Amino acid sequence: MTSLMIEQFTCRQDNFGVILHDPLTGETASIDAPDGTVITNELRQRNWRLTDLLITHHHPDHVEGIAALAEAYSPKVIGPAAEAGKISGLTQTVGDGDTFKFAGRVVKVITTPGHTAGHICFYIADEGLLFAGDTLFALGCGRLFEGSPEDMFGSLARLGAFPDETRVYCGHEYTQSNARFAVTVDPENDELGKRMEDINDLRAKGLPTLPTTIGFEKRTNPFMRCGDPSIRQHIGMEAASDVEVFAELRHRKDHF
Repeated sequence: MTSLMIEQFTCRQDNFGVILHDPLTGETASIDAPDGTVITNELRQRNWRLTDLLITHHHPDHVEGIAALAEAYSPKVIGPAAEAGKISGLTQTVGDGDTFKFAGRVVKVITTPGHTAGHICFYIADEGLLFAGDTLFALGCGRLFEGSPEDMFGSLARLGAFPDETRVYCGHEYTQSNARFAVTVDPENDELGKRMEDINDLRAKGLPTLPTTIGFEKRTNPFMRCGDPSIRQHIGMEAASDVEVFAELRHRKDHF
C-alpha cells in the first residue's frame, strides 16, 4: 500500500489546512474546513477531487468552509455526533471508538472533550497519523471553552498512549507562543530549550513547525508532563495531583 500524500498549508490567520490523498484510488480528505476557497485552490492545483471531509469540532474556524466544499465536491462530511446540532452539513456522525474507511485504511475516532464538549480526533494506525484538531498542539493544548481540567487532562492522556512515533497534525500554528510559555514552567528541560531554538529558526524562515510526534510532545510539552518533578517543583506543587498541576498550567497559559 502506497503511503498517503499529505499537504499542509495555512488558512485564515493561523489555522492549518491539511489534505490527505491516496494516489492509487484518488480518494482525498480534508481535515476540517477552515476556509473553503483556500482548500479548493489547493485541491485544484493538484487536480485532486475531495471525497471526504473530517470535522473535529464545531468552532467556526473549523467548519466555515463546509458549505462551499460540499457544493463543489459533494464529499462525505464526517463529524462528532455530540456536536451534530452545531455543525451544518454533516452526512455521517461518529463517536468514541467508531471506525470508518478512507482509501482502504481504518480511521478510528477518539473523543477528546476539553476544548469543546464533543471534540473528536482521527487516528489512522496504518499510517501512524493523528489529527488532533484543537485538543493537542505542539507544546500546548486547547483552551478549555466547554470542558474541565479533568476532561482535557484525560483527553491528552488518551492521545499520549499512542506510539511515540505517531505523527501529529494540529489545527493551528501556535508552537512559538506555546514554546515561550513552556520554558517558563520547565526551564531545566534541555530538549525543550533546543526545540525552542529550532522553532524560532523555522518561524523566522516562514516554515511550519508541524507535524510533531507523540514522543516529542511527551518529552517537551508541559501539559503532557504534569507528573514531572522538575515542573512540579518549579511551580510549587510537589504534592498536588496531576490534574491540579494541569489546571494550574492551563491557568498560567491563559494569562501568559
